[in-house]
Amino acid sequence: MSVAEKIECAVIGAGVIGLAVARALALQGREVIILESEEAIGMATSSRNSEVIHAGIYYETGSLKAKLCVEGKHALYDYCESHGVPHKRCGKVIVATHDGQLDKLKALQQKAVDNDVKDLIWQDQKTTLEMEPALNAVASLLSPSTGLIDSHSLMLAYQGDAEANGTMIAFNSPVLGGEITDSGIRLDVGGETPMALDCQVVINSGGLHAQRVAGSLKGFPPEMVPDTFFAKGSYFSLSGKSPFTHLIYPIPEEAGLGVHLTLDLGGQARFGPDVEWVEEIAYEVDPSRGDKFYDAVRSYWPDLKDNALLPGYSGIRPKLKGAGNPPMDFTFNGPADHGVQGLVNLFGIESPGLTASLAIADEAIKRLK
Repeated sequence: MSVAEKIECAVIGAGVIGLAVARALALQGREVIILESEEAIGMATSSRNSEVIHAGIYYETGSLKAKLCVEGKHALYDYCESHGVPHKRCGKVIVATHDGQLDKLKALQQKAVDNDVKDLIWQDQKTTLEMEPALNAVASLLSPSTGLIDSHSLMLAYQGDAEANGTMIAFNSPVLGGEITDSGIRLDVGGETPMALDCQVVINSGGLHAQRVAGSLKGFPPEMVPDTFFAKGSYFSLSGKSPFTHLIYPIPEEAGLGVHLTLDLGGQARFGPDVEWVEEIAYEVDPSRGDKFYDAVRSYWPDLKDNALLPGYSGIRPKLKGAGNPPMDFTFNGPADHGVQGLVNLFGIESPGLTASLAIADEAIKRLK
């Protein structure tokens, strides 16, 4: 390979997090290149989610997920307004379908307050059904600050800000490996025109591949690379018109928030995701998985008709623990953890990563110190 080119900052991955990080670095006046293995931005997790702006209700109090979700939510709404990114503050209804769920609903309300989400409204059965008559509910929580966003438009806006401040993006440029050197971090980049880059700063926001990238750097302590687990979630679309104007969520379940109803900005309803632990990255949706959706959805929407759900799309979340384990927090693996100056690895960045993207970018840059 030829003599390495020198660059100040390399960001690995052009998903929503990588683009937000590159934007933040570029706004500081730094020289930035984004290395993306695919041919376009946001081809994996960032384009395969529910496009919900989360309020910050569910996460462990004091966790990075809770803190960065709340900070990121406020920043994201402001950013969407100032940059013309399509979004809608539509609100979400979290439903208790029977009296046995009321204690869990009350606990969620308290957790929200603990997480600095203070706008939740408790609604009795009458108020809930006046708002959403098609629901089966004994009570609910209304989250007014939950919303929807066009994730691709958001990524285009981040990309535009980054490029306007000098950032370059190299598509079809997978990071094959590299090494920690005396002067920084060398990255070996593949593609049609392979290159070596000597970088002062590397932010590894490789998403599903972040652990593989970190493990491929010679001189990086292997014990600092966590295991990788893939949780696939499939979505099914509703044929016909939805009776709902808000997002509808059941009480949360293990590894996810249950099969919930979300809307796109045009009002089309979709359900999901479910949770399927997989070994490989593959996005085909098995139509038979929809069979289990009917019972789950009918618990809160009894009038869902047979054959009304159509296979939609799927996404895969990068998890740090497998089935049966409580959710792990976002992991920012920086110099204070591994001793390599200039390198921050972002591990386990799943939901609410889209909502928290601006706050995650700021946190990642802080960890460089």
